[in-house]
Amino acid sequence: MHTGTETICTLILAGGQGSRMQNQDKGLMEYRGKLLIEHCLSHIHSDCILISANRNIERYQSYGYPVIKDTLDDFQGPLAGLLSAMLYTNSDYILTLPCDSPSPPDDLQSRLFNAMKAENKAAALCHDGKRLQPLFALISCQYKKSLKQFLDQGERRVQGFYRSIEPAIVDFSDSAECFNNFNRTEDLL
Repeated sequence: MHTGTETICTLILAGGQGSRMQNQDKGLMEYRGKLLIEHCLSHIHSDCILISANRNIERYQSYGYPVIKDTLDDFQGPLAGLLSAMLYTNSDYILTLPCDSPSPPDDLQSRLFNAMKAENKAAALCHDGKRLQPLFALISCQYKKSLKQFLDQGERRVQGFYRSIEPAIVDFSDSAECFNNFNRTEDLL
């Protein structure tokens, strides 16, 4: 998406190990007749979509979008996927969302972007009214170098990285149900 002269690329985070789901690839698990990745894709309104995945690459490629593998081995977490996307794209910003939340807010990108600009920040995160939702984020690719340094130090905590860059925190308590995610197989029933 273009916001004036600035571009935003959406990154679906589907590169996890699925350790709480018997190591299944969450994005390829079925929910209400569709795969979780398909639910995510149906909510994205962007010209630039990337999928972060570390297995089943061909299956994800079948959706017609670039699939980005982590530059770090052994499922290093969502920040590794974010860094790989930053290294891949020429966009100014990356909007991230996890593949295991099938109905992200339709106004996710616009609300994050507007809050980020209003607070003169280079990143914005969602808060659902109860807790931070750091995988639903908009971040400037200017943080590519600092993210790489963070990961090179062995750090992996998403909130730890975002705390270091002081993002805008955006209240999404009016759509808290959009952040429901699946961490157990029984959640999909």
